[in-house]
Amino acid sequence: SGWCGAELPAGGLGCGALLFLPLLLLVLLLRLCWRPLALRRGPGQVGYLPAPGLSRGQAARLAHRARRPGALPPPFPNGWYRLLDSAQLPRRAVRSLALLGEQLVAFRSEDGQAYVVDAYCPHLGANLAAGGRVMGSCIECPFHGWQFRGEDGKCTHIPYAGKVPDFARVRTWPCCEVNGMLLVWYHCEGDAPAWAVPEQREITTKEWVFRGQTEHFVNAHIQEIPENAADTAHLAFLHGPAILGGSDLRYTRSRLWDFMKHIWKAEWRPEPEPNEHCSHMLVQHSVTIFGKHFSLMDLTVSARQVGPGLVFLLFKHAFLGHGIILQTVTPVEPLLQKVVHKIYYQKNVPAIIPKFILRAECIQFERDVTIWNNKQHLSKPLLVREDSGIQKHRRWYAQFYSQRSRRLPVQKGGLDW
Repeated sequence: SGWCGAELPAGGLGCGALLFLPLLLLVLLLRLCWRPLALRRGPGQVGYLPAPGLSRGQAARLAHRARRPGALPPPFPNGWYRLLDSAQLPRRAVRSLALLGEQLVAFRSEDGQAYVVDAYCPHLGANLAAGGRVMGSCIECPFHGWQFRGEDGKCTHIPYAGKVPDFARVRTWPCCEVNGMLLVWYHCEGDAPAWAVPEQREITTKEWVFRGQTEHFVNAHIQEIPENAADTAHLAFLHGPAILGGSDLRYTRSRLWDFMKHIWKAEWRPEPEPNEHCSHMLVQHSVTIFGKHFSLMDLTVSARQVGPGLVFLLFKHAFLGHGIILQTVTPVEPLLQKVVHKIYYQKNVPAIIPKFILRAECIQFERDVTIWNNKQHLSKPLLVREDSGIQKHRRWYAQFYSQRSRRLPVQKGGLDW
């Protein structure tokens, strides 16, 4: 029978169903508007141009193998890096993580404390994440039941041994939970954290709510990504064309969208002591349509880089409120970075606004990804006077390397690490 209570003719819909469909579409539309934006790009999905006769993945692999990355800095700068969101690690959960040239395990104890340790048991090399269990504040090896304390890595229990050797321990990693993320401290020489990750008060107090997240993989050295902040000259050329043109660099400058232009004014500078590990970029964004200023799109962005892998992008709009995008860059491999953008915005602002901002930022970011994925790093680039910010940025960023920082092997032929 139909929605109106009458029997339907074969293949037909009742009048009640016809009335219900618009309501259903409205509900679905509202859910799309209020549900946080989730956009994940896998390795090779964006940032490569197609090649005749090849699939997107084949073209990406061909470009990756043919590329000559140049004389690169050490692949893993010292600093804090995002592992995962705190919500992804509930109590008693164990997560396997591969990053910074290491295999790690994150787990949350029964009392809610998060810990990060080396993945491989020092006994016979079993992976603690492959079947390991949380026992109190320890993680138990799935092979022989050895238990390692998350706080200091010391082995506290061996089921079949009368005594636990004092030297039996697994390496632990300094970690913290800030702004809804679990982060780990990396230093090539094992030094303790040199600074703390700043807390964004509006996120902690929940004045600003989560509205979406994007994830990208970038085939480049990590330094290429923050260096864009000091390269203000690229803003007009790469990011000036309208976002309506998308992220495919073959079409972004199409005459079809030439009626709309993004205008950028930016200034980058390092911060003085005691925050010399931070830098600041102030961006004024505006839009012209048919040559006329469109004030609705005026936006002020204050971008603060904290160490090599964290950026706080604060947005201020005259009447659309305030919010923040947290950008995290985590080296998965020497030339593979996982970049996550998370947006938080004022509660009283309709969710469609921050989702639009994040989507627009994603389009602009993917234009950069195409450049990064295919470029060569030049240790001595040919610069003009207006490019002086790039050299200043490189001098500032050099503080995150040590004399013992791991170097990449000399490239011979390809990029098969």
